[in-house]
Amino acid sequence: MSLVSESTDLHGPLRADAGLAPTFSTAEVGDYLALMKPRVMSLVVFTAFVGLMIAPVPMHPVMAFTALLCIAVGAGAAGALNMWYDADIDAKMTRTRARPIPAGRILPGEALAFGLMLAAFSVVILGLLVNLVAAALLAFTIFFYVVVYTMWLKRWTPQNIVIGGAAGAFPPMIGWAAATGGISVESVLLFLIIFFWTPPHFWALSLYRTEDYVRAGIPMLPVVAGERETRRQILLYTLILAPLATAPWLLGFAGPVYGVVTVTTGAVMLALALRVLTDRSGPAARASRHLFAFSILYLFLLFAFLLIDRVLAGHFGLVG
Repeated sequence: MSLVSESTDLHGPLRADAGLAPTFSTAEVGDYLALMKPRVMSLVVFTAFVGLMIAPVPMHPVMAFTALLCIAVGAGAAGALNMWYDADIDAKMTRTRARPIPAGRILPGEALAFGLMLAAFSVVILGLLVNLVAAALLAFTIFFYVVVYTMWLKRWTPQNIVIGGAAGAFPPMIGWAAATGGISVESVLLFLIIFFWTPPHFWALSLYRTEDYVRAGIPMLPVVAGERETRRQILLYTLILAPLATAPWLLGFAGPVYGVVTVTTGAVMLALALRVLTDRSGPAARASRHLFAFSILYLFLLFAFLLIDRVLAGHFGLVG
């Protein structure tokens, strides 16, 4: 997430679909599932589920399932369209070269049609069966991820992850809107937590995947500004994230269980970010890997305990 290779043009899309796929598709069901980025989808659905469940308006289980299904399909659509557009650079990166399009199992045109179909289905069904606010947020999220992040920011600026991270921060707001029909301070706070979590998470990955990004011509921060600046930025964003994550507790939106978890895990995030800053053993340093791995657990714990706190509040009156 020093300058890139001189042979790479960072100011234009690197489209090379012609050499990436055979003249016929060999795709299986698993290839289409992979096209939807199931690991990313699972995080999207989880954070949306938490936003839906902790909203002050209860939702019928069938409607809740419908909303989550539409959000999952919308996330899959965004993933498929991202893979369609990024097939050329995916083919150059060790981490992504086995994806269905660069591996030749799915044709680019098939991926495009599949993604557009899923996007239309998810937005229309969410609007018709749940509410228009949630549908509008889902449509904007897909647009932002595919057009603003994938087609524009990712190849043009080292701030791609910072600005583009908004796409991954919308799901809890969509879940909240599905339940309430609107947006509130609480849902915006959930958005901000994921928004500020995204840069340290992806920059930690980019520190030990720098060569991949150089080969693909992606101006991730360590490629453009160097490792030292990336380490500093990771710490700065973590210094914002850790206290921000305590806000639901401090504002009375979450209870003492969440408070203990967020303070404890925030301290660990800060300690790991400091280790990344001071670790001089190279781009594949253990500290960067540890921060990347823990950041996933960190976000999961924050949202899981927001949900647990709400359950405890309902049964024991521990919150507010």
